Amino acid sequence: MKKSPLTTISQYMTGKVSRWIVIAAWIIVTVVLTIAWPPVSETEVNNAPNLSEDSPSVEAENLIKEKFPNSSGVPALLTWHNEAGLHEENLKAVQEMSEDLSNKPLEGQSSTPPLHKMPIPALQEMISKDGTTLVQPIFFEENIETGVLEKNLEKIKEQVEEKVSYDSFATDIDDPDKLSTRVTGPVGIQVDATSLFEGADVTLLIATVLLVLILLLVIYRSPILAIIPLIGVGFAYMILSPILGFLADEGWITVDSQAIAIMTVLLFGAGTDYCLFLISQYRDELRKVKDKRKALIHAFKEASGAIAMSGLTVVIALLVLIVAKYGAYHRFAIPFSLSIFVMGIASLTLIPALLSVMGRASFYPFIPRTPEMEEEMAKKKGKPVRIRKEKSRFGNWVGTIVTTKPWIIIIACLVFFGAFSMYSSQIKYTYDLLSSFPEDMPSREGFQVISDAYSPGELAPVQVVIDTEGKTVDVVKELQKHNLVDTVSAPQNGVDHENLKVYDVTFNVNPYSAEAMEAIPELRDAAEQALTQSDISSAESKVWIGGQTATQYDTMITSNEDTDLIVPLIIVFISILLLAYLRSIVAMLYLVGTVVLSYSAALGLGWFIIHNVLGVDAIQGAIPLYAFVFLVALGEDYNIFMISSIWKKRKYMPLKQAIKEGVSETSGVITSAGIILAATFAVLATLPIQVLVQFGIITALGVLLDTFIVRPFLVPAITTVLGKFAFWPGKLKRVQEKEN
Repeated sequence: MKKSPLTTISQYMTGKVSRWIVIAAWIIVTVVLTIAWPPVSETEVNNAPNLSEDSPSVEAENLIKEKFPNSSGVPALLTWHNEAGLHEENLKAVQEMSEDLSNKPLEGQSSTPPLHKMPIPALQEMISKDGTTLVQPIFFEENIETGVLEKNLEKIKEQVEEKVSYDSFATDIDDPDKLSTRVTGPVGIQVDATSLFEGADVTLLIATVLLVLILLLVIYRSPILAIIPLIGVGFAYMILSPILGFLADEGWITVDSQAIAIMTVLLFGAGTDYCLFLISQYRDELRKVKDKRKALIHAFKEASGAIAMSGLTVVIALLVLIVAKYGAYHRFAIPFSLSIFVMGIASLTLIPALLSVMGRASFYPFIPRTPEMEEEMAKKKGKPVRIRKEKSRFGNWVGTIVTTKPWIIIIACLVFFGAFSMYSSQIKYTYDLLSSFPEDMPSREGFQVISDAYSPGELAPVQVVIDTEGKTVDVVKELQKHNLVDTVSAPQNGVDHENLKVYDVTFNVNPYSAEAMEAIPELRDAAEQALTQSDISSAESKVWIGGQTATQYDTMITSNEDTDLIVPLIIVFISILLLAYLRSIVAMLYLVGTVVLSYSAALGLGWFIIHNVLGVDAIQGAIPLYAFVFLVALGEDYNIFMISSIWKKRKYMPLKQAIKEGVSETSGVITSAGIILAATFAVLATLPIQVLVQFGIITALGVLLDTFIVRPFLVPAITTVLGKFAFWPGKLKRVQEKEN
């Protein structure tokens, strides 16, 4: 009789010699790649652009750099603050600092105002109205490496400490007696953001490993079994790191700290799940079959299809991010999808080989044995045979209730999910990077000082450029009509194009707020109106708006466009995969529908906790898409694993019995896997970065909803109600025979 491909593969993974070849191959590949290629941590780029060159704000920035070189550069805002009021000694320190920066510019420094050449009375005019604060801008070249900026900020701190004779950067900004200094603005924010992610990498890895190890020990109570999945994940990570490092080093992809942080969580969470699917099946087979190799071969045949299908679903869903225009989304595609692909291979090769080597000892001290083996051991020890529970009592109860009272289950689930899905419409979004920072971060403290002492818009003014075509245009008047505009500067002419003029516009609100972002198209309309009033045709092509607020506005627009494209693409691809695997249009529709409903409910429940419990006013605008990609893809994992069991059992037993048995059989492993996956995402909530905290909370909640409601209750109940139509257009055929 011809062997199936799965039988051939499983026999190779479990052979006395071939299993060692598999393990050796993983070790050799890992060593070779580690030596040959750089680790991904050495190729991270944390200041890669997120917007394309044709984005309005990017076009404006490029025009400003070209035509207004004096105004180009990224500012670091050195904030001098004294609650008791800046006095002459403080101002002398400012001038000494200015002289140092002018005589010995920092690396990449493009310019800085010559404050040392100004008399003290003139400098006093630059102090805020309350007399407490002065802002000293230091401009750096565009696209300068973050590492260089970090070194520059350290030098600035050293130089300031020399001038004031103590560490004013460590002084509390509310100190009534001492001078305090902070660096904020785009440079300060960029450096702080990078340091947060860099610090999070190691913390996240250690916390995730320890958490998974503890959970595995609690669930399986076996030290060996707890280590085996971590070995698989560890090898996958060690192979993945140099592969991504090579791709990044060649310039084929760009990776950043945020992507690697989330990838680590995904690898450990989803990777451990795939290992558990096989381990659980192996344990069940060891209780039926005495020969440990035959048990593993049978377990591999039973679990490998669902594991491969689950992995492929996640890989495809994550790979869809490659079509995104927004850089942060696009950069996630390869690391995320490749991590699941490599982990999937490890789950189907390395893990079976390791289990084959360890055999029943993998489960020590609770070793699974056949009834005959239990009797034999009991006789040798002179003890009664220990009765083992074959099935979970809870799993049995769930299987019974979903097949006897399906409509009650469906209605209750729809009410619960519907309520939180409706609540998700109340979510407020922000693209304010500062709100992601801890309140004691230097750049955020510096921004608060400027906001209190000056107009908050001075942190990041908007730059409006117009082409006057040589005509007189009163754009200042039109811009100042806007209620959020605080000041509009005098125009500056282009160096080789006098008809081009740039105006610095400061808001009277936080320039990173949603309110300020919404003003960008209104400012554009005002500038176009001014040009039209001066009889300038095609005004819409003669206005450019740059600055941080304009960049955030384009970020919001681009992100929304990506969401509108990526969400339906993911749904379509997952639907096609489910249709190919299950060969049922009806099953495909309700499996996709339930995870989408679960996602929207998780978003609402997450917002309820983040807003009402944690007191956050708005979540980061990228969260919905991040959460959708992960929850829809990972949610289908559990559906696939459970529905596969039902699909197989319905061939030789009544459908309701197959549903009951399938739910009961998979409840333990899926619950364990869901807890581990949710816990790994919850680790993100311990980091000091709000975007990861919010993503971690919502994703963890979504996984738990899938694990404890969608998979055990909603999907089986729907399958029960639909009956044979759940398999349409396939036919429900029962074969009265035992499984091989």
